[in-house]
Amino acid sequence: MSELDEGQRAFSSFRALNGEASHSEREQLFRNMAELFTYVSDRCDDEQVAQYDEVLCQLAEFVEVETRAHVASLLAQLDRAPGTVVVKLANDDIEVARPLLQFSNVLSDDDLIDIITHQSDLHREAIASRFTVAGRVGEAIVDHGETGSVVRLVRNAKAELPRATLEKLVERGTKDADIAADLRGRIDIDWRSLRGEIDDVASKVLETLGQPNRGVDPVTAGKVNAVVYNRMRNRAGFSANEWKVAYNQVKALSDRKQLDERALARFARFGYGHHAAAALTVRLQVKPEVFVKWLAGQDYVAATVALKAAGLSPDLFEAIFATMPWRDMPTPEDIKMVASRFAALEQEEATGIFELWRAHSFRKRAVTEDRLAANG
Repeated sequence: MSELDEGQRAFSSFRALNGEASHSEREQLFRNMAELFTYVSDRCDDEQVAQYDEVLCQLAEFVEVETRAHVASLLAQLDRAPGTVVVKLANDDIEVARPLLQFSNVLSDDDLIDIITHQSDLHREAIASRFTVAGRVGEAIVDHGETGSVVRLVRNAKAELPRATLEKLVERGTKDADIAADLRGRIDIDWRSLRGEIDDVASKVLETLGQPNRGVDPVTAGKVNAVVYNRMRNRAGFSANEWKVAYNQVKALSDRKQLDERALARFARFGYGHHAAAALTVRLQVKPEVFVKWLAGQDYVAATVALKAAGLSPDLFEAIFATMPWRDMPTPEDIKMVASRFAALEQEEATGIFELWRAHSFRKRAVTEDRLAANG
C-alpha cells in the first residue's frame, strides 16, 4: 500500500473516531498524521494539503504541549506545509512555536510581524534568531521587543537594519547599555554617513558608537528606506532559492484563503517580487515553470495578458509588473509601454486569449505524455 493510500486510510480512521477517541489515541493520531505528511508533502495536491491542514488543526486542540511541540518540529523542516496549522502552532506556547519561528520557511514576513506584535518576547527572540531577518520584521522587533529580543536581532549579522530601524535602535541605545554595546559590534554600519541623517535625540550616542574605519554599506547606512532596498534587491533578477521560499509561503497563504488583492498589494508595496510572481502563478493556476519562463524571457506580452485576465486594476498591475524579478529590470519606457497595452486590452479579450493558450498547452502536454507512454 502506498503512502498516499495510507494517508487516505488515516483520514478515514480519524473520521471514524467521531470525537469519541481517547486522549492517548488523539495524541498518537496527531503525531502519525504529521509524520505521514512529512513523507508525502512533495506529492500532495492542494486538496490533500487542505485535508491534512483541517485534521491537524482540529487535533491540535486536544493534545498536550509536548505532542504539539513534536509536530511543530516536524513541520518546521518542510518547504511545503499546511498553512493554517503552521500559523496556529507558531502562535502557541514558546516550547511549541520556537522551531517554527526559527526555521520554517512557510511563515511569511506578515505572519512573523503579527506574531511579534501579539506574542511574548521569547517568540520575538526566536524570530530574531532566524537565518535571515527582513527589514520589516526587524523593525517590528525593535518597535515591540524587550532588550532580549532586540539584542538578539542586533547580534544577528543576517538581520537587515534599514535606516528607520537603525534610528530606533540608536535611540534605544541611549537608554540601554546592552543594545548600545551590541550596536558597536555591527561592522556593516557606516556610522559616519548615518550621523548626518539621524535625528538629534540620538546624536550623542553616535559619538560613542561610531568608529572611523568601519566598512561602508549604503543600504544599512540609511541612504534608502526599506521599500527602496527591497526593490533594489530585485535588480539582481530571478533567484531560484528565493522563488522556492516565496512560492511555498504563497501556497500557505492560499491554504488560509488569504491570497487576495490585498496580499498582492502588500507584495508590490514592499518590493517582494518573487512573492508577487508566485502569487500570480497560484491565482492563474499555471505551472510555476511557466511563469519562471516568462520572467527569464522578458515575456512582457504573456505577463500582460495573464495579469489582465487575473482582473488586476491598472495601478496594481503597474506596481506588480515593476516589482517582479525579471531577468533584467524593465526600464521606465518598458513600464510605460506595457501599462498602455494593459489599459487598451479588455479583460474579456485577455481571458479568452489566456484560456486558449491554456487549452493549447494542456493538449500539447497530453500528446507528449501519450507519445512517451507509447514509446515506453
